[in-house]
Amino acid sequence: MGKICDIVQQALRTGYLTVEAEEALRQLLRGQYDAQDLSAFTQLQLAAASGKVRQESRENICQMSPP
Repeated sequence: MGKICDIVQQALRTGYLTVEAEEALRQLLRGQYDAQDLSAFTQLQLAAASGKVRQESRENICQMSPP
């Protein structure tokens, strides 16, 4: 995957953020990015917080936790 915007658009379209996409975002955020990418990342954070986008990494943690 390329730019932050591309990853965010896919997550918003599918309603799901994979572990791989999350790691790609971490890598991209360590480098230089523009205001459009930052805005897209903020949209993704809001979508995840509101439940519009599920995160695979969080689902994995919940499955591993004892009841």
